Amino acid sequence: MPGKEIVIDPEKVEWQKSQIPGVKFKLLFKNEETGALITLTHFPKGAGISSPHLHPSNQFMYVLKGKFSYPGIVVKEGEFYLNPKDHVHGPSEALENTLVLEMVDGPLFYPEKKPS
Repeated sequence: MPGKEIVIDPEKVEWQKSQIPGVKFKLLFKNEETGALITLTHFPKGAGISSPHLHPSNQFMYVLKGKFSYPGIVVKEGEFYLNPKDHVHGPSEALENTLVLEMVDGPLFYPEKKPS
């Protein structure tokens, strides 16, 4: 990806609504060719995806604030979560108001599948 370095102040980036009810995100980076992206994502307490699902890319999340759960896993503030490509996971739920830095190395969803 040729180009110059960039610096982004997340405070100047507007929140956008997610496909997941109540969830909002700030898009910090998107590669239009690959679909890779980096977001700050806010999950209000109780928000999440209600059914098992998978992603066509590796998903990385660093929890900046709060707690997020998957069956058998709780990811807390200061912890890093890696979900490999095509690994079925979920349902998920924010156990507190939660802010994560989320990265995917390609598209987040398969075109024909959307989160519940």
